[in-house]
Amino acid sequence: MANDNDDIRRRIRTIPDFPKPGIMFRDITTLLLDAEGLKLTIDRMAGQVEGKVDLVAGIEARGFLFGAALAVKLGTGVLLVRKDGKLPGATIAEDYALEYGTDRIAIHADACTPGARVLLVDDLIATGGTARAAVRLLRKAGAVVTQAGFVVDLPELGGAAALRGDGIEVNALVAFEGH
Repeated sequence: MANDNDDIRRRIRTIPDFPKPGIMFRDITTLLLDAEGLKLTIDRMAGQVEGKVDLVAGIEARGFLFGAALAVKLGTGVLLVRKDGKLPGATIAEDYALEYGTDRIAIHADACTPGARVLLVDDLIATGGTARAAVRLLRKAGAVVTQAGFVVDLPELGGAAALRGDGIEVNALVAFEGH
């Protein structure tokens, strides 16, 4: 989980009361603007990966940024986990619950071969709804998903713990209390 990454933490801006009062929004755009900080982030995320992975799956949209850079660093391809209806070919999809309703994510049906070792990546883990749905979706496609990497964890919201309950080793560079 999060450890001595204060140099990365300092590059993440906190915006109070966004998108609504009481929320402390953790804005990674300031980290993305900082070339050294971005390089440190990718290097450290890569250092947390255990064993060989065949693909890095990035969750739309910020997960694409970290997933693509991490895939280059690890020498793998990147698999896009998209909102339903955004991929042009045949897809498989997974529904997941939101606070008020449901949403759906999808991957191309041929995005990974059965048995492919896939690392799930996103910028932030909060409640874990999307990440858990992505794990179910990737496993439905035959992928072996045992680890996930995030820049930020909001532990009070329980997403990392829920993923661990699904058999996923969760790594995050920094944790912020509160949400």
